[in-house]
Amino acid sequence: MLLAGAPGVATATVVILGGGVAGTNAAKIASGMGADVTVLDRNPEALRRIATQLGSPVRTLFSTRDVVELLCRRADLVIATVLVPGATTPKLISAQTVKAMKPGTVIVDVAIDQGGSAETSRPTTHSHPTFVVDDVVHYCVTNMPGAVPRTSTFALTNATTSFILALADKGWRRALHDDPHLRNGLNVHNGQVTCHAVADALKLPYTPADRVLQM
Repeated sequence: MLLAGAPGVATATVVILGGGVAGTNAAKIASGMGADVTVLDRNPEALRRIATQLGSPVRTLFSTRDVVELLCRRADLVIATVLVPGATTPKLISAQTVKAMKPGTVIVDVAIDQGGSAETSRPTTHSHPTFVVDDVVHYCVTNMPGAVPRTSTFALTNATTSFILALADKGWRRALHDDPHLRNGLNVHNGQVTCHAVADALKLPYTPADRVLQM
């Protein structure tokens, strides 16, 4: 898909579901290429951050089922980046919405590793990345960062090194005690599920990490 930027070329309409790191960067790139960009999220803080960071070229809207359906029907490109840690991604784009979208519209389902945001999504590979449903092109490659392995490895290393050093220097229990973000990453301890989303998905009892760590 070619975006806008040349005289006489209509502006592409891009809808981004999710205002996290992936959604914010997608909005930055799309708006920089001259697209008409809207980011949807249910977190007011995320919407405020994007509005402050990216300014007026990017619109932000609170995500509801009706808003998602309306904007997807108008879009040329939909980028789904919603992630619920430890849980399956909610199906935000129904099969009926896909059927009503314009022929040639593209869905990039970044959330495919957690099940995908569209009911019509299914995992694809880098060698066969797309498929078409109701004239809508779906790009649902699992492990998308694998397309740029060196860059993605450096990015992941930069993001995780501080946690690794804390675990090595303090031991896991003290490190989790001192850092709530690292503590939130604890899923299971001594047979107890300490991640709410995982407990719900597996239909097992949930035990807060604070309790198992005796904080």
